[in-house]
Amino acid sequence: MSSTDQPVLLAAVSVMSAFLLGFQARRVGWSRMKHKIMPPAVNGPPEFERTFRAHQNGVEFFPMFLVVLWASGLFCNEALAALAGLVYIVGREIYFTGYSNSSRGRLPGFYLIIVVMLTLTVTAAGGIILSLLDKYLNIKLFSRSK
Repeated sequence: MSSTDQPVLLAAVSVMSAFLLGFQARRVGWSRMKHKIMPPAVNGPPEFERTFRAHQNGVEFFPMFLVVLWASGLFCNEALAALAGLVYIVGREIYFTGYSNSSRGRLPGFYLIIVVMLTLTVTAAGGIILSLLDKYLNIKLFSRSK
């Protein structure tokens, strides 16, 4: 595979999302120190619990995000998937910051995340279905150039 064929945009967005998740983990650590909550405890003042839950939600979504990001990028369109991934990263930060401040504050980021996840899931599924039809049934519904 030549360097021009490598999914560099997908890799870049994956690494950026991992860095964001790591930075948010650090922010949970800062909240632990501020509120004097020692691991493994996860209960404390509401501000800490919201911060912890905001990060935990990101951890829970991360595997699903990576799967649909890569599937969409490989089977549909890498640039579109990478752009959606960048929007996801922004949505994650909006969610984290909003949730850390108030439970309702998480909603704008949550809605953005859900739209991105649905978009990536639909484009991934569509691309996979088209590839399956082409590869195994020799049915080409659309002309796709690589």
